[in-house]
Formats: sequence, structure tokens, C-alpha cells
Amino acid sequence: MLKWSAIFFIIAIIAALFGFTGLAAGAASIAKILFAVFMVLFLLALILGLTLFKK
Repeated sequence: MLKWSAIFFIIAIIAALFGFTGLAAGAASIAKILFAVFMVLFLLALILGLTLFKK
């Protein structure tokens, strides 16, 4: 998921350089959402790994 976020971020930068502001804004918003979902899942896995699966 972090890979997809980075891909949409790069698409947003390239689109912004060429002046496609609508496409750049859309790609940037998708990248932000994917990054937020990735961070939530990462923190959830980290917390569960430290508490539930402790030996």
C-alpha cells in the first residue's frame, strides 16, 4: 500500500509539472488517503504485535 501511495505521489508531481492541476490534485488526494490507511494498519500491527503475540 505504501508503494501505491508513492506511485500516486509521483503521478501528482509529474501532472503538476505539466499543468494538469485537476489530475494532480486527484492523484495527491489518493496518495494521502492510501498513506493514512497504511499508517493506521502499520500502527495496529505494531501494537498487536507488542501486546497479543508477546511470548
